[in-house]
Amino acid sequence: MRPARPAAVQPAFVLHHYDWSETSLILDLFTRESGRVAVAAKGAKRPYSQLRAVLLPLQRIQVSLSKPTLTEGGEVQTLRGAEWAGGNTLPGGAGLFSGYYLNELLMKLLARHDPHPQLFDAYADTLAALAQRDDTAALRAFELRLLAELGLLPDLSVVTATQRALDPASRYQLSADGGLVPASHDSGALRGDTLIRLQAALLHGSGDALRAACAAELPLLKSALRGLLHHHLGHQALRTRALLVDVQKLLDT
Repeated sequence: MRPARPAAVQPAFVLHHYDWSETSLILDLFTRESGRVAVAAKGAKRPYSQLRAVLLPLQRIQVSLSKPTLTEGGEVQTLRGAEWAGGNTLPGGAGLFSGYYLNELLMKLLARHDPHPQLFDAYADTLAALAQRDDTAALRAFELRLLAELGLLPDLSVVTATQRALDPASRYQLSADGGLVPASHDSGALRGDTLIRLQAALLHGSGDALRAACAAELPLLKSALRGLLHHHLGHQALRTRALLVDVQKLLDT
């Protein structure tokens, strides 16, 4: 009998975890090679388990997994091993809420077992930016990258209906149904030159370039992307967003 082949090691992030038993967890992992996967971490809750200090959110880890097995809840893999892969520490303050917000977006918008290696890299890059500073532009850049990866973002350099190039001096609106359309009025609309730079940065793939392009019109971009995400989330409320609003109210009082 041939010895069992060792499980392949791949980079991953813990998006969320659920209690499975008194000693074990079910993890929602975002992996570079396999996408979002459900994983059983047996014994991870035991006081002496080495996994307790490794299976933390917003930290890059290396994992080895078993082949998927079918359960009542779908395909679940078993965690064979995990170790910290180094990198940035947990972001603090608003950055921590922002990291959990990214996790919730991924959990609600990504299908299981649908690899997005470029999105994985963008997520890791965004967490690094959040660890260094509270950067609103980093959130908008990741939202754009996520929508583009899932095919939910129109080409930002042309009017969707006509495929005509944008006028840099004119303003446009993002519509969930109609794509990019000329604005009927300037209020809440984005400038053509900003949209053209955003599209160029998306195509280039540079996180720094995309964040710089987002910084040009942050309040308007936040409103436009919030409407687009709200539509594709099926009007589900994001718990992290609601929690951040509640915390801000407490701070204001």
